Amino acid sequence: MSSQPQTALPPLGVGILGAGPVTQAIHLPSLARLRGTLEVRHVMDVDPQVAESVAARVGARFSTTVEDLLADPAVDIVAVCSPHQFHAAQVIAACRAGKKAVLCEKPFAMNGEEAAAISAVSAETGVPIVVGAMHTFDPAWLAAEAAWGDLPGQVHTVRSSIVLPPNPRFEDFATEIVGRVPLPSRDSTGPEAIGAMLTGGVMGLAIHDLPLVRRFAPDFASVEVLHADTVRPFGYLISLRAGSVTIELRAAMNSTWEPAWTFEAIGNDASLCLDFTPSYVHAGSATARIRRAGTTTVLGPFGHNGYEGEWREIAAIARGTGSAPSADTLLHDLEFALAIAGGEAPAPAREESLA
Repeated sequence: MSSQPQTALPPLGVGILGAGPVTQAIHLPSLARLRGTLEVRHVMDVDPQVAESVAARVGARFSTTVEDLLADPAVDIVAVCSPHQFHAAQVIAACRAGKKAVLCEKPFAMNGEEAAAISAVSAETGVPIVVGAMHTFDPAWLAAEAAWGDLPGQVHTVRSSIVLPPNPRFEDFATEIVGRVPLPSRDSTGPEAIGAMLTGGVMGLAIHDLPLVRRFAPDFASVEVLHADTVRPFGYLISLRAGSVTIELRAAMNSTWEPAWTFEAIGNDASLCLDFTPSYVHAGSATARIRRAGTTTVLGPFGHNGYEGEWREIAAIARGTGSAPSADTLLHDLEFALAIAGGEAPAPAREESLA
């Protein structure tokens, strides 16, 4: 009996809600490398000139309303890349539109009530949701997870340390950004402004690594914020305790010439260190090092980064060959981030570099 040749599956159609710098400098290049598996079919932005310009780069339709994109039968997967406050409503609308999967940039909700509503609609419609915490899809992280053995049970200290220039430097290296909205100047000295900076740092930057932190902090629900401080022009220094695990979150965005993004999990007899590439740099995966007495196992770098990894995974999920994260996983990741962002009042900001 002769085997029949397999027919290549047609690419899945992607619709993108929000055509800002993240879409232009991260998602479009990542999707271009997956041509044949995924194809951008529709780009929506409230600014018609931005929507048209970005859609033209990939030969897609453009529109200025969520409803128009969700009604497009060529769209199988919806990517929610809009401002944070619109995420929950747009994820819910995409689920109700009967799409095959939804990828939502972090955070996928702004509070527990929104998260619960998203979970309920996903369960009701059967539409899987993936949150764009790209480091959980990085091949080096996945390889380390498969190789670290008993490390999670012995970890006593976890650190996330980030030193980066402002995003526009990377965005402009990656592509020609259209429609960038300048950040408004704000007072950064008052208590409310400092609190907002801390919340923004946790929900906008630290949140990339918090799912990794949670892997080594099983008692995350009892997280205690020991210290929270902001760093100008933008950054944070946060110390936490979750059960017996000490957690340190540090970030500074300034004029540094050498970006660094490091995640460490340190145990009694072993440790893990990952050096990630900055978000906008399309230079492959992190490099992971697992150290034990007398040995160091190096994993990576691999050929693609976490953003491409998350798109590979969502394509598999949409085709029914992958598994979406459980609702509990997404809810617990968000609860952990919100607990940290809502921790004790920060101390006065100060000028500091973590380089």
